[in-house]
Order: sequence, then C-alpha cells, then structure tokens
Amino acid sequence: MKKIKEKKSRPTLLSVYEEDLRSLESRIGKDRSASTWKAMQQGKNYVEKCLREHFNMEDIAMKELTPQFIHDFSVYLSVERGLRAGTVWLACQQLKGVVTRAYQRGALTWNPFARFRFTKNIRPREYLTENELKLLMNHEFEDKALAFTRDVFVFSAFTGLAFIDMKELKHEHILDFNGCKWIVSKRHKTNTLYQVKLLDTPYQILSKYRHHGEYVFGHMEYCTMAKRIHRVMKEVGIRKRISFHCARHTFAVLALNKGMPIESLSRMLGHTNITTTQIYAKITLQKLDEDMDRFAERLDI
Repeated sequence: MKKIKEKKSRPTLLSVYEEDLRSLESRIGKDRSASTWKAMQQGKNYVEKCLREHFNMEDIAMKELTPQFIHDFSVYLSVERGLRAGTVWLACQQLKGVVTRAYQRGALTWNPFARFRFTKNIRPREYLTENELKLLMNHEFEDKALAFTRDVFVFSAFTGLAFIDMKELKHEHILDFNGCKWIVSKRHKTNTLYQVKLLDTPYQILSKYRHHGEYVFGHMEYCTMAKRIHRVMKEVGIRKRISFHCARHTFAVLALNKGMPIESLSRMLGHTNITTTQIYAKITLQKLDEDMDRFAERLDI
C-alpha cells in the first residue's frame, strides 16, 4: 500500500513568531537575556491584538502577508494604541525580523517587508560631559543617601558597569593584576565576561564601601536609586534627563573621545557584538575640534 503523505500545515505569522520565541528562549543566559525574550513576547502580543482588532482575524498565513500589512501594523500601534515612537519602532523591527528569518528558512518565496522602513524618532541617549562629571564628583551632599547614590553613579561612569552588575558586584570579583585592581566578572544580561581596570576614582569609592560585606555596594533597589538620581542631578544643577544607564553611556562616550579603541571598549562593556558598542559612538564638538587641530598640524600647506 502506498503511504498517504501528510499535508504540511501552512505556516502562519503567529506560529512563526512562536518558533522564533522558542529559539530565543533557548539562548537566554548564553548570548541573549530574559528581558530580550520578554520584549519579543510583547511584540507578538501587539501583533495578535492588531490581527483581532484591526484585521478581524485570529491569525494570517505567511503567504498572505503584503507590504501593506506592516504599514497598517505601525499605524495601529501609533494611532489606535497611542504607543510611543520608540515602542512602535521596536515592534515593527521585531515583526520585520521574524518575517525575514522565515523567508531565509524557505517559509516564504519573497520577503514582503524587505523595503519597509520606520523612523525611530526618539530622543538620543543622554550622558554627562567631562565638566558635568567633575561637577557631580566635587559636590558635597548633606544627605548621605544622595551621596551614596552619586558614588554608585560615578563608579559606573568610570567602569561602564550596568546597574544590575554593580548590584551583583562582589569583593571576590576584584582581582590583582600587574599591581593594579581589576574587576573580572560576567555580565548579568548576557553572561559574557568583562574585564575593567580600576582607575583611582572608582578604587577610592570601592575602598569607601568595604564594610558592606559580600556585595561591594550592599543591598540596592533600582527603583529607589532611580528616584534618588533625579534628586542628585537637581541638587548639582544638571538639568538633563539622567538615568543610571546614562553613567554607562558617559563612560563609553568619554572613552571613545579620549581615543580608546572601540574593540577594547566593547570588551570592557561585555558586549557580544561590536555593533552594539557602536551605538555609544557619539562624536562631540570637543572631539571634532581636537581632530581638526591635529589635522591642521599635519598639513604642510
């Protein structure tokens, strides 16, 4: 008897999304974080709601996707749900990525979203200039909680550590190498190794909090510290919208502007891909001025 061939079920958008989510979940703790998976799960939720509320559908076959679909999806998120431009951009990028990977696997004969572009149009990340960082460091705080918050922020600005990595920083992570102190640990987000040499300022801060026990900075809660950092900046007179992540950004920008190779910076930040580091590569007027001066000095005309 001839075997009856089973019909392969046609891939749908939500089934392909689920396949990508499973793949991403298997990489958590290796080269992806749980927060990345959650963000993609939220993106899938937006697609489900758009299908039901805008298209009156439970799902859609991959071969039925058209370039208009992702355009309508972006309009739905912006107009009907009132989401911010950055959130809409991320959801569209995720959707485009899911469909592109399905096309590469052969689930589609063409990529309907290949030409789609959505402008992010969100505020650039803030960072402190060298003068602002000096102002912050030299300020005398009467409130000890604000002084501690400032110290943690400055520590990050001189090491590039994310808040969660400072929270989990233990004294055992501080090692001696060639007569200097180094932080050697793994990033919480990606589980990748990072190595940072302690300069004088972060070393002094480190020495200040030796009494806290196993963890260098003791017990810290992000929400509490996030509220305090706004008070810190207000007291110092810095009017930028500064969060704790801005300290990490400050470190990266200052390092690049002072001539640190981006490969070294990427290693210190614990990035798995150097393209991630390139988002920090802001060029300031000061750097442009210095580069032009060096260029002028080398001209022989």
